[in-house]
Amino acid sequence: MSTTTAARRAWWRLPDTPVPGGVPELAKALLWCELALVLLVSLGRSAVYSVVNLVAALTAPGPLSAQGANLNNSLAPERPWLDLTYQLLRIGFALVPVALAAYLLVRSGSRLTEVWARGGRWASLGDLGRGAVLALGVGSVGVVFYLATYALGTNLTVVAQSLPGEWWQVPVLVLAAAENAVLEEFVVLGFVQVRLRQIGFGDTAAIGLAALLRGSYHLYQGLGGFVGNLVMGLLFGYLFRRWGRVMPFVVAHTLLDVGAFVGYAALAGRVDWLPTL
Repeated sequence: MSTTTAARRAWWRLPDTPVPGGVPELAKALLWCELALVLLVSLGRSAVYSVVNLVAALTAPGPLSAQGANLNNSLAPERPWLDLTYQLLRIGFALVPVALAAYLLVRSGSRLTEVWARGGRWASLGDLGRGAVLALGVGSVGVVFYLATYALGTNLTVVAQSLPGEWWQVPVLVLAAAENAVLEEFVVLGFVQVRLRQIGFGDTAAIGLAALLRGSYHLYQGLGGFVGNLVMGLLFGYLFRRWGRVMPFVVAHTLLDVGAFVGYAALAGRVDWLPTL
């Protein structure tokens, strides 16, 4: 076996763990606890709220498409400077779970460059290129899929932004897109998928469970949002396993969300094909 092949197969392992499943039971239990705690303060909590939101939407009068899923809304209406302050605070604090995930990986002996940036460089032109291609492909399919599920009545109307038309609207939307990308990709791929492999799950199970998590915290958008993000999660998980780098997916996710948020701000109410409330 070549050195490169061996490195690719071992990138997810704990130090001195010769084979999957070789982690002592106590250490494995601690890894489960760490996984649960990171999720409960971040995307796992969002998944629980998403399930409740979907139940509320399904039991409300009228079809799902007549209800809205608001992604970026005002936090202090009629008070723009306070609103901006709240938006920036929300974005900043939302990234804390990423720092927690990094700390837990390092504390357990993993090197972040091994699990998050194979090759040692945190970012490269290759990451940018891969991310842009992914965003183009996923975004094109995603728009068609959303419009189809909306027409079928299985998805809520996604209101990508409802911020006031202040000078900071677009910068905040771009920052929110980057925050979503960093949080989701470093936690779902860089922590959940990595930890599941370290605990002893096979590649397929780890990728599938991480993708299921990604779909679950998008349930607030409806069944279409769940299925679309589940499929995207399977693709991202498979490619992350091959590439061993988180940044291509951060780039792709950022571009997708910038397109959705800023695109909605520019097009909502001006084109007939984009659903609005």
